[in-house]
Amino acid sequence: MKSIQEVASEFKVSTRTLRYYEEIGLLKPGRSISNQRTFSKKETAKLKLILRGKKYGFSLEEIKEMVLLFDLDRTGIQQLERTVEYGEQKMLEIDEKIAELTQIKSEIQQLHTLFSEKLTKLKGEMLDE
Repeated sequence: MKSIQEVASEFKVSTRTLRYYEEIGLLKPGRSISNQRTFSKKETAKLKLILRGKKYGFSLEEIKEMVLLFDLDRTGIQQLERTVEYGEQKMLEIDEKIAELTQIKSEIQQLHTLFSEKLTKLKGEMLDE
């Protein structure tokens, strides 16, 4: 069992973040005799999944659904099905963002070329004067 400070330090999050995850039902830490939060290996494993989900851009609601599905179906099938579904959606979103960024980069490259040529021409005209 680990204290909230130990878990926060280990995962590089604030204690407020951990309390928030508890508040919205993502984590369920135990309590010590002195009523301090204690985190089991199961809870730290959940936190690892939560942070991985955030890293990959999933919403807290999506993460909550994926993480808590295991508690409802111990086979893990429902959790994996939902995770695969959300993963497919996320990959489509990423592909759209890549296409958008590729288009923006192309436009910037065209403008860069145009402006560079214009700058070279203006500097040449100034030297000719």
